[in-house]
Amino acid sequence: MKNYKDQWEAKQSELAQLLRYRDGIVIEQTIDVLDEVRYATEREFSIRNLDRDSNLLRNVRGPLSRIEAGSFGVYLDCEEYISAKRLAAGPWRLFCIQCQELADRIKSESADSFDESLVTDN
Repeated sequence: MKNYKDQWEAKQSELAQLLRYRDGIVIEQTIDVLDEVRYATEREFSIRNLDRDSNLLRNVRGPLSRIEAGSFGVYLDCEEYISAKRLAAGPWRLFCIQCQELADRIKSESADSFDESLVTDN
């Protein structure tokens, strides 16, 4: 457990440092249209990187908070123990494969019924 915690704390620090760098999203004005397109592309790339790193940081903080709460290593829904192999692959996973598939299916069906209601309400 300590090994996992140390790794995630190091990753958390690394990601927090990356998220402090936001110079890439500054909007630069120029007369040249090609430069504006290039700046916009670079800005979009920087925004996507920040978004990805923010999500990853959130994923790293989850296991750390569960370690502190004493609930780490157990799936939320079925309360089964998480195997060491699965922990190493993705410690932020909260559901076993079967529970995740069920949650995804419910989410998909909910989205489909919402889409259908938009079409039929017109």
